[in-house]
Amino acid sequence: MVGGTGLDGDTFKNQVLMDRYGIQINKTSRNTVLFMINIGTTRSSAAYLIEVLVQIARELDESIDDSSAAERRVFAKKVKSLTEDLPPLPDFSRFHDAFRPDPASGTPEGAMRRAFFLSYDEEMCEYLGLEDRGVDAAMAEGREVVSAGFITPYPPGFPILVPGQVVSEDILNFMRALDVKEIHGFRPELGLRVLTNEALAGELDPASSGRGLAAE
Repeated sequence: MVGGTGLDGDTFKNQVLMDRYGIQINKTSRNTVLFMINIGTTRSSAAYLIEVLVQIARELDESIDDSSAAERRVFAKKVKSLTEDLPPLPDFSRFHDAFRPDPASGTPEGAMRRAFFLSYDEEMCEYLGLEDRGVDAAMAEGREVVSAGFITPYPPGFPILVPGQVVSEDILNFMRALDVKEIHGFRPELGLRVLTNEALAGELDPASSGRGLAAE
């Protein structure tokens, strides 16, 4: 947990550990860095890492002691942003009715497998922009926007959207608040990859979609 330094995980990784001390680490999040110890890690390299972390802490304490009141307020604001003002993790929304065995049952089960393989057909998918608010405009018009794949911020490496899941406003807000550099399944220059209305209409038609497979 590095939020107390006033630096986000990516900055701490690159500008401090890598550039200053030559320490390469695995992954970062908004306020953490991940050290992976394995069978090839020597006692001396572990000792060096601890020594460096202690040195960073000492330098930070000295920097705060030498700061003016205004500089301390700026530092406290950065720390608060990284340790308290965190984006709320969104709840799972729901599967679209096209991928639910019985939409009237009220149960949360969904045929994610069918949605996953449906997205292999490029004609069944399209992109809606996140930065230009294209996805927001579609939702404002009453469209149920449905993810065509897994959207997985890393770390921590768990999906916030899965195939066949309806995109919610909470999920969009969470994605916009994230500042991790790696989000698997999402290309910012294109936007969210979603299933088209025509694809969903076809899946809702039992004659064309084979809804008997929905419980797989």
